[in-house]
Amino acid sequence: MNNYSTPVRAGVVGFRGYSGAELVRILDRHPGAEPWLLEHRADSEERHRPRGDRSHPRIPCTPDAVRSEGVGVVFLATPPEVSMDLTPAMLEVGAKVVDLSGAFRLRTVENYARWYKETHTQPALLAEAVYGLPEFCRDAVRGARLVSNPGCYPTAANLAIRPLIEAGIVDRKAGIVCDAKSGVSGAGRKPSLKTSFCEVVENFSAYSILKHRHVAEVLLTSGLEEPEFSFTAHLLPLDRGILETVYVRLLPGRDADSVLSAYEKRYSGEPFVRLYDPGHVPDLRAIQYTNFCDIGFQVDAASGRAVIVSVIDNLVKGAAGQAVQNMNLLLGYPETEGLL
Repeated sequence: MNNYSTPVRAGVVGFRGYSGAELVRILDRHPGAEPWLLEHRADSEERHRPRGDRSHPRIPCTPDAVRSEGVGVVFLATPPEVSMDLTPAMLEVGAKVVDLSGAFRLRTVENYARWYKETHTQPALLAEAVYGLPEFCRDAVRGARLVSNPGCYPTAANLAIRPLIEAGIVDRKAGIVCDAKSGVSGAGRKPSLKTSFCEVVENFSAYSILKHRHVAEVLLTSGLEEPEFSFTAHLLPLDRGILETVYVRLLPGRDADSVLSAYEKRYSGEPFVRLYDPGHVPDLRAIQYTNFCDIGFQVDAASGRAVIVSVIDNLVKGAAGQAVQNMNLLLGYPETEGLL
């Protein structure tokens, strides 16, 4: 473990939500970071804690407070419109920003308007933001001041798909299908009928069919065209975890060794991507409460069909853990610090 004489003060906005609470949990064990709670909505309901439980420093979510207290990095676990509102001021006072919302992921105002059905209010920052999927964007993240943390579904999808596209072994004309399932925490803490206990328990449902906003991230990162990619999200009756089953056709002459070679070439030395032997696939228990993405696959040589299974914890590698991974890159810390 490294010896950090002066841990960075890491401000967390949205610390009452699931991703924000996960951030605080991870930062608590990070030797180079001290979590500070930035109070943005004091009227939000907060869980009661036992007497004697550790209390984190808490300050107003204002640029003056961030400057005066020397907060070096700010995590925004907030809705996109809140992130757009807060980011300029946080950057202006010298803090680096890691945004966990979709506010800065899609590069152009036109793309954002199409998929989020809203007008983007910070086009210059949208163009500046670095997409924070470290396995593909590590060097860009190191030099950034604003990192857009990827969505949970696109993280699992892109880690499964992009190496196969880069290797040129997939028949893209045959289409790629991603069947994605997530635990209910992916919908956030704000209550709704759709995510209430009686609606979710002993149930399984699809949603946002043909219009899920995370599709755009997969297209941008894996280099696919929209007609080549079909994605459907489903709600699992459990609290956390994402399992995505990806269906592709391989080009003639390609086989299981070709798929394995593509993954090994891309992920050799990657600390948070774990590969399974051909013919074996992971399940959710393998990754819950970790920052790992586990990938396994099976190939039918006769038909050229390949099925890839990619799993992550939506609150860790899909949100808070990946955000800390990006913080480590921003601050020059070991990338795995606080995450293993």
